[in-house]
Amino acid sequence: MTTVSSPLAGRAIGLAAVPDPVFSGAMVGPGTAIDPVREPSEAVAPVDGVIVSLHPHAFVVVDDSGHGVLTHLGIDTVQLNGEGFELLVNKGDTVVRGQGVVRWDPAAVEAAGKSPVCPIVALEATAEALTELREDGEVTAGESLFLWK
Repeated sequence: MTTVSSPLAGRAIGLAAVPDPVFSGAMVGPGTAIDPVREPSEAVAPVDGVIVSLHPHAFVVVDDSGHGVLTHLGIDTVQLNGEGFELLVNKGDTVVRGQGVVRWDPAAVEAAGKSPVCPIVALEATAEALTELREDGEVTAGESLFLWK
């Protein structure tokens, strides 16, 4: 069982509320989403593991059991070409839960006309594999979002 923690402080809103059909339809995988606090912050690793994919706007950490967790910082933020995002680790690095991965500013993303809502997705998982899924309420970085069987 893997506990997936929130990489950000904010409000859990669930994937269905994400303003993007690929995420809201869980086509990438099941999970939840965070509407982040509008202040510069670090998105942190949601699990202990290895950074297998790293972009300014998104990263994937794979844990010891092979579970890959995608953190996507905002919607359509790839169009910002990395502006306003600072990578704190490198692809291939081993990280621990709560370690900073990307520094960013959700308010600047919003000011650039993009949604700062952040999907946190269990890659290659079934909805049935996730339990204790947080889809509402305030969350702090490091607080449990879901358990992955």
